[in-house]
Amino acid sequence: MTDTATRSEPTAAADPRLGEALKVALDGQYHVTRQKARDTLTKDEIIRDPSLSMDEARAWTLKALKHLSTKGYGNRGFTLPDQASDPAAVVTGFEALAHGDLSLVIKAGVQYGLWGGAIEGLGTDEQIARWLPDIVKAKHLGCFAMTEMGHGSDVANIETTLTYDPETDEIIVDSPTPSATKTYIGNAALHGTSAAVFGQLWVDGTCQGVHCVVVPFRKVTKGKGVDLPGCTSGDNGHKGGLLGVDNGTLRFDHVRVPRANLLSRYGGIGDDGSYVSEIASSGKRFFTMLGTLVRGRVCVGAGAAIAGRRALSIATRYALRRRQFPSPDGDGEVVLLDYLWHQRRLLPGIAKAYAFGFANNDLIELLAKSRTEGFDDDLQRSLESRAAGLKAAQSRFANDIVQVSREACGGAGFISENQLTLLRSDVDIFATFEGDNTVLMQLVARGLLTGYRETWTGLDRRETVTKTADMVARMVLERTAGRGAVDALVARARRVSNEAGVLDRGWQVLMFDERERHVLESLARRYQQAMRLPKGSRFAAVNDLQDHMLTLARVHTDRLVLGSFVAGIEACEDQAAKRMLNTLCDLYVIDNLEADRAWFTDHSFMTQARSKSLTRTLNHLCGELRPDALALVEGLGIPAEWLGSKMLDD
Repeated sequence: MTDTATRSEPTAAADPRLGEALKVALDGQYHVTRQKARDTLTKDEIIRDPSLSMDEARAWTLKALKHLSTKGYGNRGFTLPDQASDPAAVVTGFEALAHGDLSLVIKAGVQYGLWGGAIEGLGTDEQIARWLPDIVKAKHLGCFAMTEMGHGSDVANIETTLTYDPETDEIIVDSPTPSATKTYIGNAALHGTSAAVFGQLWVDGTCQGVHCVVVPFRKVTKGKGVDLPGCTSGDNGHKGGLLGVDNGTLRFDHVRVPRANLLSRYGGIGDDGSYVSEIASSGKRFFTMLGTLVRGRVCVGAGAAIAGRRALSIATRYALRRRQFPSPDGDGEVVLLDYLWHQRRLLPGIAKAYAFGFANNDLIELLAKSRTEGFDDDLQRSLESRAAGLKAAQSRFANDIVQVSREACGGAGFISENQLTLLRSDVDIFATFEGDNTVLMQLVARGLLTGYRETWTGLDRRETVTKTADMVARMVLERTAGRGAVDALVARARRVSNEAGVLDRGWQVLMFDERERHVLESLARRYQQAMRLPKGSRFAAVNDLQDHMLTLARVHTDRLVLGSFVAGIEACEDQAAKRMLNTLCDLYVIDNLEADRAWFTDHSFMTQARSKSLTRTLNHLCGELRPDALALVEGLGIPAEWLGSKMLDD
C-alpha cells in the first residue's frame, strides 16, 4: 500500500457507550483515581513538541515537572507528615503521566520514584521527614546513583565504597576505579543537587555489603550548577530517546558526608561506631533493601504498557479514517482497517493491551498488600517475580507494538508531528532500564526452579507431575480474585480436553497451564543434571539452559496474564463490555497459541488439525471485533486529545 489515497471521516463507534464501559472495566478498582487524572491533566501539560532540540526538551521537561508538582503529582502515595504511604497511588500517578511525554514520566520517575523512593524505602522516619517533603515538591532535585560503568544489573558487586570514619563520624564516598563511575543517572547532568549513592559499606575494616547514602554533589548559584569539592558530574549527551532527561555521570573522590546521611532503615552505624542491623544475614539484608525499590519496576512496566496503548490508539484511529484502493464491489475505496492483515496487525495488540492492563491491576494490588502486611518472605518473592516478569513482557510488547503501529500508518507514521517516531525512540530504553529484560526473565525462571527444588526433593516421577501441576495453578503470586474461576475452568477442561473447542476458556487455560508445567519440569531435570557436574563444567552446562529458562519465564508470565484477564472479565458488571472482553480474551489466547503452535504440536498437546484451525479462528475473531475498533481503543483510557497526533486532527 502507498500513501496516495484519500482520507475519510472518522468512523463512529458502533455503540457509543461501549468504550466508556470498557474503560471502567479495564481501570478496575483504580477507576476513580485514573479518571481523576484524565479530568485534571491537559494536553499542553503532558505533550512535548517532538521538534524540540535536546536542550529545549530538557528545559521543557523540568518546567513541566515543577508545574505538575504544584498539582500534587509528586506527593501522591508517599509517606508525608499528613499522609500515609499508598503504593497504588504512586503507580497510578506514574501511569497518568505516561499517557503523555515519556521524558516527563521518566523525569518524574527519577525525582519521585527513584530519588524519593530510595529515601522512603531505605530511610528512617527521621530521614524521611527531613528530605521527602521538599523532594515531592520538586524543590530538592536528586538522582538515584546505582548503575556503574562496570556493573549494571549486578548490583551486589558495584565498586563504589562508603567507608565509615569514626574519628570524624562521617562516611567517605569514593569511586576507586574508572569502572566505579556512576552512569546513565537521570538528573545528574544538569538539574540534580543530591544523589542517593549506592556502594559497599565498610565499617571497622569489614564490608557490610551494599548500602545507600545521600550525597550533595552540586550547588546551584544564580541558575547555574557547580560541582561541589570532590564531586565530578558529566553529561551522557544526546541519546536515542528521552531527550528531555538529563542523564549523566557521577564520580566521587573521598567525599565526606555526615553519618546521618546513611539511609539506615535496614542497617546503619550506631553512636558507638559499630554496624547495627535487625537483619543478621547480609544476603537477606541486600535483597530486603532492593525489594523496597520494586515499586520502580512496577511503574516502568506500567508506563511501557501505556506507551503501547498510545501507539495502538493513534494507529487504529488513523486506520478507521484512511482509505486505500478501490473496492472490487464498486462502492468506493476501502478503509484500511477493513483489510484482514491490517486487522491482524493491530487488533491482537489491542487484546494484549487489555490483558496487560488487568495483569497490572493485580500487580498493583499485590504491591499494596506487601506494604500493608509487611515484608513476608513468600509475598515479597512473589511480588518481585511478578514485577520482573511483567516489566519484561510489557516493555517487549511496547517496543514491538509501537513499531507495528508506526508501519501501519505508512509515511504519515514517520512524520514527527504524528508522535509515533518520538514514542518509538523514547520507549526503546524501557527494555533495559530498571532491569535488563533478559536478566529479569532469568530471575523469574530461577525463582521457579528454586520453588521446584524446595518442594519436590525426594518425590517419585508420578508425585512430581501431580505436584508440579498443582504448583503451576496455585503459587502465592497469583492469588487473585479470579483464581477460583480459573481452577474450575481447568478442572472441567481436564475432563473434556479432547472434545473442547479452541474457544473453550477452560481448554485455553489448560493449554497455558500444561505448557508451563512441561517446560518447568523438563528444565528442572536438565538443571539438576548440570549441577551434578564437577566444578569447572557447570557454567557451560547452565549457560546452555538459558534459552530454556527464558522460555519458562515467558510462558509463566503468559499464564499469569491470562489468569488476570479471566479475573477482570469475572469482575466486569456491564454485560456488553463483558461480552467484548471475552472476545478480546479469545483473541489474546489464540494469538499466543498460534505463535507457539509448533511447540504444542511437537509435544503432542495439539493435533495438526487443531493447530491449523488457530489461524482461521484468529482471522474470524479479528473480523468480529472490527466493527467495535473505535470503542476498543476508547476503552484503553487515553483521551483522544492527549494523543497529540496531527494526522488525527479533524
